[in-house]
Amino acid sequence: MWSDAIENLKKLNVTDQEVAEVVKLKQAGLQDDTCVELVNEAHLHKHFFNSAESVRNLIGAGFSEPEVLEIAKADKLDSISGDAVTIKLIGLSDATVQLILRRELKGQPTLSSDEIAKLKNTGLTERQIVERIQSGMTDAQAEKEVKAHQRDLTHSGFVRIHGRIPH
Repeated sequence: MWSDAIENLKKLNVTDQEVAEVVKLKQAGLQDDTCVELVNEAHLHKHFFNSAESVRNLIGAGFSEPEVLEIAKADKLDSISGDAVTIKLIGLSDATVQLILRRELKGQPTLSSDEIAKLKNTGLTERQIVERIQSGMTDAQAEKEVKAHQRDLTHSGFVRIHGRIPH
């Protein structure tokens, strides 16, 4: 770290545990300013910074440092990092991932990453999933839609034969 970043951390009265967390951030390749800002955000929210693993997971999934800082400013690094990483890995576009995260950061209803993945596996397009999210679909409603889709597949007119066919 550059000396000015170290001085900024000293001004924040970082603990030994926070220093260890900052080391993890630096090992993940984060810039000095981002590290200082993440610690500062935690202190502004009246707690120590202990979210290096969440930050590393977000960065590893392709989130940018400004996106991670936005999540930190909402004090939700640990609470939504798992869902955020999963949503990113589902294969949705960056715009859709951002839409979902912004809704979650604002406290607006959105589907969990599990339900989004299930909907995508039923063959829904990304646009159809976004429409459901924007309409306020709940996880319970999504689960019903997934089950209905699965039921439709099992009643598609095809008959599955189990066992051997007699000759």
